[in-house]
Amino acid sequence: MLKDFVKLETFLTVARERSFSKASAKLGISQPAVTQQIKFIEKYLGAKIIERKKNGIKLTAEGEELYKVATNLERAIHTAEKDVLKIINKEITFRLGASFTIGNYVIPGECLNTIGEAINNDITLSIENSDAIIQDIKDRKLDVGLIESPVVDNDIIYREWLEDELVVFSNTPIPKTLKTEELYDFRWICREEGSHTKRIVSEVFEDLGVSCKSFNVLSEVSNTTAVLQTIKRSKKDGQAPVVSIISRHAIADEVQNGELFEARLRGIKMTRKFYIIYSKENKHNAYVDNVVDFILSGKC
Repeated sequence: MLKDFVKLETFLTVARERSFSKASAKLGISQPAVTQQIKFIEKYLGAKIIERKKNGIKLTAEGEELYKVATNLERAIHTAEKDVLKIINKEITFRLGASFTIGNYVIPGECLNTIGEAINNDITLSIENSDAIIQDIKDRKLDVGLIESPVVDNDIIYREWLEDELVVFSNTPIPKTLKTEELYDFRWICREEGSHTKRIVSEVFEDLGVSCKSFNVLSEVSNTTAVLQTIKRSKKDGQAPVVSIISRHAIADEVQNGELFEARLRGIKMTRKFYIIYSKENKHNAYVDNVVDFILSGKC
């Protein structure tokens, strides 16, 4: 069985995710396939390695021992892969795609150089919307993507990366906590239809019973940068503050410097996940693995 590390990889993923369904999503295979591979290992060992619980799974004593063995084997394989890459010294340009918020405000410029050094190759960054990045991954125009929403596609593997929070912000002071009725007092810069940010905000507002149609909307813009620049340039003319909703990552420096002001909705936290994505065809691609592991490590 040691020659077939795929099954051990499935076991490690189930153990780490504490869930068959989460392991299925992470590995890009069906949940029955995950179950079948675990059963194969148990039959091979003649022992139960995983117990299903209401709140997840638990490793048996035999499962804990196997986890140690499999972890050591995984570490050895990764080391060997890096050594092989050094021998090959394959000259490629690694193609990374990122959504507007991530590409402009989350990934610092020096991170690209650091990733390039880690894989000993050049790396380029393309900034597009999440749907376009997924299509480019499928068309093999990109190797790895960083997106704001898990636009489900069966050809893509999704890895949870960072949690993001959306906040109301303005270039003039506003209360740090807003009541629902106070949202109608502002002048708004909104996102265009089709924006993932707008979808999240619309769902939250719907739960609150808030109608965006009743807002005083000054304009609609297409992306995070446009929202940010529009608010920054808004006139402080004594009228109602001009506000919009944006990722905290995009305004962190300005808020700290007192140039912009952020607020949250009372009793509500608008959050979303950022994801790392790549094609299932690159599931065992050493270059893709190195870049994904590097980003997940938080070294950028």
